[in-house]
This record gives sequence, C-alpha cells and structure tokens, in this order.
Amino acid sequence: MASVSSGFPFNLPVASLLLILLLCLHSGGGQKKKENMLVEKVEQMMEWSSRRSVIRMNGDKFRRFVKAPPRNYSVIVMFTALQPQRQCSVCRQANEEYQVLANSWRYSSAFSNKLFFTVVDYDEGADVFQQLNMNSAPTFMHFPAKGKPKRADTFDLQRIGFASEQLAKWIADRTDVQIRVFRPPNYSGTIALALLVSLVGGLLYLRRNNLEFIYNKTGWAMAALCVVFAMTSGQMWNHIRGPPYAHKNPQNGQVSYIHGSSQAQFVAESHIILLLNAAITMGMVLLNEAATSKGDVGKRRIICLVGLGLVVFFFSFLLSIFRSKYHGYPYSFLIK
Repeated sequence: MASVSSGFPFNLPVASLLLILLLCLHSGGGQKKKENMLVEKVEQMMEWSSRRSVIRMNGDKFRRFVKAPPRNYSVIVMFTALQPQRQCSVCRQANEEYQVLANSWRYSSAFSNKLFFTVVDYDEGADVFQQLNMNSAPTFMHFPAKGKPKRADTFDLQRIGFASEQLAKWIADRTDVQIRVFRPPNYSGTIALALLVSLVGGLLYLRRNNLEFIYNKTGWAMAALCVVFAMTSGQMWNHIRGPPYAHKNPQNGQVSYIHGSSQAQFVAESHIILLLNAAITMGMVLLNEAATSKGDVGKRRIICLVGLGLVVFFFSFLLSIFRSKYHGYPYSFLIK
C-alpha cells in the first residue's frame, strides 16, 4: 500500500520546544495577571484605609479582598451588629475599643500595607455570617496573608475581654505587628476625683465645729463593706479585662447576664454577685441583732426569721450560679 505524504515536514523536537515555549508564555502571563490583581487590591485597601481606619465591608468586598487570593496582607475583621434595632450594647463598646486600636495603627510610624482593619456588620453582610457559621457578635478574626485561619486566629473575647491593649497583644502574636495603643485623653476620672475631694472638703468645712461623725464606727463599717463587696464581686477584674456588660445572641435576641465559663464573667454578673453578697450579709446582721438585742421576744423572733430567710435563699441563689459556671460541681441547695 502506498503511503500518503502530508507535504509538511514534521519534527518532534521542534514541536516539543514550541509547546514548552507556549506553556511558559501562558504561565508568565498568568503570573503577571496575579501580580497586577494583587497590586490593585493593595492600592484599593490603602485608599479605603486613608479615608477611615476601619474599612466597612459587605459580602462582595469581604469575599474579594479578604477571602480570595492573591493576598500578601493580613486582615483583622470585626463581625458585629451595630444597628439600633439589634440592641447590642456590647457591640458598641467593642467597636469603640476597635476604633481606638485601628486609629493607633493608622497614625503610627510603623503603618504599612501589611495589615488592615475591617468590619462586617450583620445587616450589611448576613451572607458572610452564614458562610462562616457565625451566630454571635461581636467576634474578632484574623485572616492571614497565606493559608486559612486557624483556631488561634479567632480572638477569645469571652475570656480576655475586648480592651484595645488585649487586642493589640493578640494581633502581635498572630502577625508579629506591634501596635502601641494611643487613647484619646479622658478627663472624666480626674473630674470625678476633683468633685469627690471638693464634696468631702465642703462637708468637713460645714461640720468643722463637730467632727464626731468621723469616729462613727457604723459609717466606717458600711464603707468597708462597700469596698469588700466591690472587690469580691470582680470589679477589679472588670477594670483590668474590660468584659462586655452582657451577651446578646443576634440570632434569637436572647441576653445572657451570667457567663457560662469559670474563666470569665460579664459586668452584669459582677453586679448580681455584689447584690447577693450584700443580701447575705444583711441576713447575717439581722441574725446577730436578733441574738444580741434585748428587745421584745416576738420582734426578735421576726428579725431572726427574716435574717435566716435572706441567708438561706440568697446563698442558695449564689451557689446555683457557682454550679452553672463550674460544670460538674455536685452540690446544690434549694435552687438548682
């Protein structure tokens, strides 16, 4: 059988070289496209950051500038619910601290395009909350320049609180970016102290001819009890950690005043503990009064019953809160 010639000389090595050349050109073009896209994204983020320290994002912006590659910058995102109808007071408090931190970074000499602060509001990016299976706010997350976020890239707000200094420390651990927090001057403490000193000084001046009240044991005992109640209820912990007042679930609107962990607490929880301790103390005082006074027996009996009721009921309530925080604690009294 005769062979049919195509009329075109076919050289395998030459064809292979042409194929390799085309692949290299295609790869180089794709790399160039990625570089141009990255430059465009960084320039856009820098432009937004120059207008405001915290960049607001909806679902589309979040997916393009935070989730989608290429990206050579880290992004801190606060997922929140700031609209008034959400009634999230914690979100507003956390947002104030977040703004302080973002401003400290934006106006520092170390500011660069390696880190950006953004915020996604539930009413502007509900699809983002659904995509991340997020059902609580506020939440802080770090999206690294490379790879996916790890467990440590979610800030433990419930345990640490949302103070700017704590956030800055967490960011330093995740990104090696050191942020020195600069707070705007707050003279409320100084003014309150000046008013207190003026009030005490004025009172002493008006009573300068009769200062026997200074030696009043009952007054000093009440002042000491107030200090003890404040310290034992966790007010100092609140001052150091800056926890939220309470927690509201944005999905169902349920508000929690007692933290479910023994490692943290809400401000409202410390107020509840303070009132419970005060009620128990009042009951003990009434029991002591009933035992030591020399008044009418019937009246002393009523005082004793009231004091006993206060101690029993409110101690049981206090113990139930303890059990809810320390899971597995076996003991209870009246209230579970």
